[in-house]
Amino acid sequence: MSAFWEELDRLRLMVEARLELYFAQSESDGLRRAMRYSALAGGKRLRPILTLKFCEAAGGDMEAALDAACAAELIHAYSLIHDDLPCMDDDDMRRGKPSNHAAFGEWRALLAGDALQAEAFLRAAESRLPPERVVKISGELARAAYRMCLGQSLDMESESEPIDEARLLLTHEQKTCALIEAACCMGVYAAGGTAFQIDAAKDYARSFGIAFQIRDDVLDAIGDEKTLGKPVGSDERNGKTTFYTLYGEEECRRAIDEYTARAVLALGGFSPAKTEFLCALAEKMAAREK
Repeated sequence: MSAFWEELDRLRLMVEARLELYFAQSESDGLRRAMRYSALAGGKRLRPILTLKFCEAAGGDMEAALDAACAAELIHAYSLIHDDLPCMDDDDMRRGKPSNHAAFGEWRALLAGDALQAEAFLRAAESRLPPERVVKISGELARAAYRMCLGQSLDMESESEPIDEARLLLTHEQKTCALIEAACCMGVYAAGGTAFQIDAAKDYARSFGIAFQIRDDVLDAIGDEKTLGKPVGSDERNGKTTFYTLYGEEECRRAIDEYTARAVLALGGFSPAKTEFLCALAEKMAAREK
């Protein structure tokens, strides 16, 4: 196994061990069980890993940033529950398992998503970091939570009607990139990094996020359902304009390469010795199959 994959697994296990602690006493509480089901359902743990690695890149201690990193993952988990609801994308499978509303019912899934967002802010507020850094992290998380809702609103408004590239980019700068950007910036804030490093983190996150979304659109169109662990073709069924429908497969691949290169270039604001993993992460996600 390469050094990259070993480090990815180490960071993922750090995040999952902390998440396990949050929900260790959840068996007798139906709401906590539903929260745990989604928070511990696996996945890439991409957002908390970005927080940890940007903290390291800015000269901080990853362990001290772990609660902030997990707060980003809890926001992500809540957003997936709501995204799968019948009033949204109406998906019954997520990561190879029944989605939260399929497993627990629609009303409990809705409340579990709401409660996971509250849990995220609690964990960020209780981070073992200087108070001024906690304030910045909490503000970043709040802005991301709002922007994700705005992006989902734009996405829902665009169903069954064609939209142009500018509108599609605007939608995913909010829906997809907002939490990725917050995760990167939260890592810099956790380390007490500079304004220049925050700007570099934002540049990386936007390019990384758009490349990630384009790849997601390609996989939804032509990916393998078993590998993905969720149904494919949902965008087409919902009449959504995607990067795949706008560009086609070859142009999507070119765009992914371009945005990935921009993400790597943005890391010039940090020491090259501390950004090897982040460079590799952008490149691996651009070529992922799930």
